[in-house]
Amino acid sequence: MAKVAWIGLGVMGYPMAGHVLKKGGHDLVVYNRTTSKAEAWVKEYGAGRVAKTPAEAAEGADFVFSCVGNDDDLRSVTIGENGAFHAMKKGAIFIDNTTASANVARELYAAAKERGFDFLDAPVSGGQSGAENGVLTVMVGGDPEVFERAKPVISNYARMVNLIGPAGSGQLTKMVNQICIAGLVQALSEGIHFAQKAGLNIPLVMETISKGAAGSWQMENRWKTMSEGKFDFGFAVDWMRKDLMIALDEARRNGASLPVAALVDQFYSEVQKMGGGRWDTSSLIARLNNADKK
Repeated sequence: MAKVAWIGLGVMGYPMAGHVLKKGGHDLVVYNRTTSKAEAWVKEYGAGRVAKTPAEAAEGADFVFSCVGNDDDLRSVTIGENGAFHAMKKGAIFIDNTTASANVARELYAAAKERGFDFLDAPVSGGQSGAENGVLTVMVGGDPEVFERAKPVISNYARMVNLIGPAGSGQLTKMVNQICIAGLVQALSEGIHFAQKAGLNIPLVMETISKGAAGSWQMENRWKTMSEGKFDFGFAVDWMRKDLMIALDEARRNGASLPVAALVDQFYSEVQKMGGGRWDTSSLIARLNNADKK
């Protein structure tokens, strides 16, 4: 059993921390900016304790996990005032599950090394349902020997955990993930929209083509709610736009051409204007249906 600190108990972090406790049997200390959320977590799982600051949570921990909002939030809970980096012991490992920039991952990797502990950038894919069911995909950047030490703990909430390369590689891979999702969801939206206009039997169409070359996770898990116009769940459009912004910024630096991702980002901005900022990313179809009403 290891001593584990968990920083950030949002819709992803809350169940992920639970899996580390229940599946891994580790001793957990949790911190959340809203203390009542951390208190609720301890009450629900009947174990662990609440820390008042990230530094308090990290003190004496073998592994410190974070799952927060963005680069600024991540810097705040690590190198900011009362941040975890000020209290971590030598040889400990900080594992960041936030979707953030590759630059901040490299920055925190270097800062950790200077202080005598290690850092892994380990963003996840699989959404809220993946977190709740403990079947996330985790893409990791960092040192191989550090990864091997951390992998058993990470595996408590994942079905796929791979070291991609040096610091920042996990975040770069998450960008690839989001670029691919953006194009898939737009294509699926257009396909369902076309099928509806053509008067086809949507369930029968999806059952048929999902077993062929057009099949995808998005098709299997989202076609029904998309065809019904239900989006009040899942990975929010606001979050997706944040992720695409990170990818598009990185593309400007490395020279990659991302015309479809840039276009879909603008489509998501239209969904936001429709009041769909908290809708699931599959809500791209809503802008097509909305266009019909104009």
